[in-house]
Amino acid sequence: MTLRVQNLSKRYGSTPVFANVSLDVAPGEFVAIVGESGVGKSTLLNCMAGLDHWDSGSVQLAGHDLATLNDDARALLRREAVGFVFQAFHVLPHLDVAQNVALPLLLLNRPDPAQVEALLEAVGLGGLGTRLPQQLSGGQLQRVAIARALVHQPALLLADEPTGNLDPTTAAKVMDALVAQTRQHGTALVLVTHSLAATAQADRVLHLRADGIAPHLPAQVPSP
Repeated sequence: MTLRVQNLSKRYGSTPVFANVSLDVAPGEFVAIVGESGVGKSTLLNCMAGLDHWDSGSVQLAGHDLATLNDDARALLRREAVGFVFQAFHVLPHLDVAQNVALPLLLLNRPDPAQVEALLEAVGLGGLGTRLPQQLSGGQLQRVAIARALVHQPALLLADEPTGNLDPTTAAKVMDALVAQTRQHGTALVLVTHSLAATAQADRVLHLRADGIAPHLPAQVPSP
C-alpha cells in the first residue's frame, strides 16, 4: 500500500477542520478528492506528505508511519517518495525548464539529464529545456511542474487543483499528461479538484466532509 490514512482528525485551535478520515491508496491508483471550499482538502494533502501536523489518527507513507519520524526523516522521505503538483506551478524563474525539472534528482544526488529530457518529451515539452519559465504559457508551466514531480519516480504524487488556473482545453491536455505519466510509472496519484473533467479519469472519487470521507455520489438530475 502506497498510502494509508486512518481516522485522521485535524483542528486549528478549537476549530475542527475534518475528522475520522480514512483511506488507502494502492500503487498506481488515481484517487480524486472533492469537497466544498474550506473543508480542508489542501490540508489533508499536506498531512499525507507529513508537511502538516494532525491531532489524532495516523498516516503511513510507503511503509513508514509518519508520526514516528522526526522532521528531518520526514523531509528525506518526501524527497524520495513524494512528488507535488500545485495550482500555482511553483517553478523557479531563474532556472531554465530542464534545470527546474532536474531539481529533485539533484537533491537526491542522482543527476540524470537523459531522464529529464525523456520526461520533457513525454509531457510535450521536448526541445524547450533551455527556455526560462517566463517564456512559457500557463499550460506549459504546469507540464514543467508535472515533469519535475515525476522525474525521480516517486511512489506518490499529490496534486492540488493543478488545472485551476487553466482554460478548459489546456486543462484537458495537462490532465492527459498527468494521468499518462503516473500510469506509466506506476505512481499513486491523489488529486484535489473541483473539476468534473479531472475526476472523470480517476479510479475513485471521494468526497471530503467535516465528519470524514466517503465515495462521491454525483448529483441526481431530476426526471423531466
